[in-house]
Amino acid sequence: MLFPITARDREEYESIRELLPPKMIDIHCHVWRNSDIDKSGDENKGPRRTVTWPDLVAAENPIEDLFETYRLMFPGIEVTPLIFGTTGGSSSTPESMKPQNRYIAKVSKEHGIPALYYSHPRQSAEELEVAIKVGNFRGIKSYLDLSPAYLPEKEIRIYDFFPPEHFEVIDRMGGIVMLHIPRPGRLGDPVNIAQIIEIKQRWKRLRLIIAHIGRAYCQSDVGDALERLCACPDCDDLLFDFCANTNAVVMRQLLDAVGPKRVLWGTDLPITRMRMRRIEENGTYINLVPPGMYPSEVPDPHLREVCEEEAEKITFFMYEEIKAMKQALENSKNASPADAYDIFYGNAARLLEIE
Repeated sequence: MLFPITARDREEYESIRELLPPKMIDIHCHVWRNSDIDKSGDENKGPRRTVTWPDLVAAENPIEDLFETYRLMFPGIEVTPLIFGTTGGSSSTPESMKPQNRYIAKVSKEHGIPALYYSHPRQSAEELEVAIKVGNFRGIKSYLDLSPAYLPEKEIRIYDFFPPEHFEVIDRMGGIVMLHIPRPGRLGDPVNIAQIIEIKQRWKRLRLIIAHIGRAYCQSDVGDALERLCACPDCDDLLFDFCANTNAVVMRQLLDAVGPKRVLWGTDLPITRMRMRRIEENGTYINLVPPGMYPSEVPDPHLREVCEEEAEKITFFMYEEIKAMKQALENSKNASPADAYDIFYGNAARLLEIE
């Protein structure tokens, strides 16, 4: 068994089971094999520009592990994923990322599931377009740590890892861009808001998904972003996934602002296999985890171990995310639990043209 399922886990699953439709689409999950990640440049890496705790959950997530995770966590439900690779780190190059993209294309074809190409900002538009067509990808995903190494994390902008010429390619094909926004201000950052609006104004055919509700894991991360984005007519088809987010208040704000038809369920697997419960302190999130389960050489400010007694009450990050959406649907003035079908299946099925 890939990981154990406890009686507590089954109780938590039963508490959310009636919300979930018999088929679900996971719009956001990472699939990769360690053997496809080039680590030759690790010794030349500069300062890390991403959080470290996700690395503690799983060393890799091949397609077999992904399907086994669904089987264990969602008995009785058929889950279809939209898959893509992982960053490989700041030392990655367009060439070093080819093996994992080939693997994604291979398992996508074998299992009949949709996939995104993991793009690198140094790729030419021509190379990107050819790779997407050859691999039958639906669009692209990228990540902020692929930005030029001289940029401090706080100064990275969307165009530093998604150059405009890449948006041109996706716009021509009417494809998907899965956007994990940068910057410490997260969703509420004015640069992020301005660039999201500009993207939608310049490239009207691409389908832009703001991952993790713009990394708004705390209420203070939202700012006036939803008001500003909703005021832009070109953003009226902007999509949001809520993967790896457990903040029911932020989810309720999103539903109230954009309605249930533009919200997508995603898992961000494998990290939602983590056993944790998230709290908010002083405007930042902290994952409470069982003692000794996720040891790290360098302390992570987003992780805090709890006592054994408290640990017995902890279940999967995955279930905490869904419980938060259930609460948000119950409290929203613009949605209800009846909208769970669209959020967990219908919206993504229309986007991906899955019957």
